[in-house]
Amino acid sequence: MKLPNNGLNRNGHRHMISNERGDLSLKYVYSFLAIIFIALLSGCQEEGTMVLLDKNISKIEVAESKGTGQVNEELLMTFTDRPSIRIFEQAITSAVKKDVAIPDRIPDFDILVGYEGDGLPTHAIHIWLGEENEESILTYMVGDGQPYVTSGKRTNELRELLIPLKE
Repeated sequence: MKLPNNGLNRNGHRHMISNERGDLSLKYVYSFLAIIFIALLSGCQEEGTMVLLDKNISKIEVAESKGTGQVNEELLMTFTDRPSIRIFEQAITSAVKKDVAIPDRIPDFDILVGYEGDGLPTHAIHIWLGEENEESILTYMVGDGQPYVTSGKRTNELRELLIPLKE
């Protein structure tokens, strides 16, 4: 015996989900669940890292910082050799966005990343250099001041280049 299609099941209860016009279809339920699943997955991914232009870096200029939001134009050193540039590049691009307190002091250094080619911007970054085997904190000089954190290994590499400049 075939039941009339009036939105009721065999027990006389209304269907919660059906393919009838006006009711919620399974395709919408599956779409909604897929969106929730993707949102949950994206929340579990590694947080963002600092970004540089996808161009060749020609130089890294370093100055003792005078404070956040400003650039000290009195340079301590300009690195143009590939190994040193690579250390800075890896430290910057591997620094992970992290909700940590920015130290209540002036940054240790201002780092200016210069690129090959005309008309390309310079990336200006503040760095609070960590102690040996500790994290360092980096922020873009412009923007919201969101802190990014390096690993202890990257800090050690930066210390080899930067500590002699303060002596």
